[in-house]
Amino acid sequence: MSLKFTKMHGAGNDFVVIDGVRQVVSLSPENIRFIADRNFGIGCDQLLLVEKSQRPDTDFRYRIFNADGGEVEQCGNGARCFVRFVHDHKLTSKREIIVETKSGIISPRLEEDGRVTVNMGAPVLDPMQIPFVSDSDAAIQALDVADETILISAVSMGNPHAVQVVENIETAAVATQGPLIENHPRFPNRVNAGFMQIIDRSHIKLRVFERGAGETLSCGTGACAAVVAGIRRGLLDATVSVATHGGTLSITWNGLGTPVLMTGPAIAVFDGEINL
Repeated sequence: MSLKFTKMHGAGNDFVVIDGVRQVVSLSPENIRFIADRNFGIGCDQLLLVEKSQRPDTDFRYRIFNADGGEVEQCGNGARCFVRFVHDHKLTSKREIIVETKSGIISPRLEEDGRVTVNMGAPVLDPMQIPFVSDSDAAIQALDVADETILISAVSMGNPHAVQVVENIETAAVATQGPLIENHPRFPNRVNAGFMQIIDRSHIKLRVFERGAGETLSCGTGACAAVVAGIRRGLLDATVSVATHGGTLSITWNGLGTPVLMTGPAIAVFDGEINL
């Protein structure tokens, strides 16, 4: 099977994007792991699959597979690349599209300056829906990790996140704590672990250890979750600039019941074809 693809990135979070509208695509977890392998395949954090809509009220279906081959619910940086891809490949002429994902409907919009804004929907804070084992939806939760107790905020942006505030992201225990938080038994579907440094009320720095992918240069849903967590804790204003190792995202959230808006870059790197 030969597949055409486009390599893209959103603030350094990199993707292999495959058109499942104009070509027949059938990928096994082994195929996905091979494609994602940075030594033997193409290399990516996630594989994104563009499919025809299965609903009358959406334009496309958007599927996301982590580097370990598992399908996940949502990817914010990927959503921006998705709208850039379908526009550049003339699958649509719309600047704003309605997209079906495993976790619900999103509406990314291609801006005049080339950046993309995504309405990510309202954050989910109910522990049962995240899912997170807790008898409270409090903004700050204690979590036992190895031999210490850390304070996290549990948020779902279509996928689960555990965000903690750290003094310095460069010295934070991302590599050691990240896998332990990701696989913590209180998160039945595993979780993305966010490490947030507060600069001021409108600026943060962020590192994310992603579920099924390890640490990535940027994480769109992680940036959204971090800002939601910071606002709920009273530490941040409604619009926040989020600096990651791969680039900067702008996140806006006006409080409970309102959607999170994420704006950032979506860059096409090269097109190619791979024989599986």
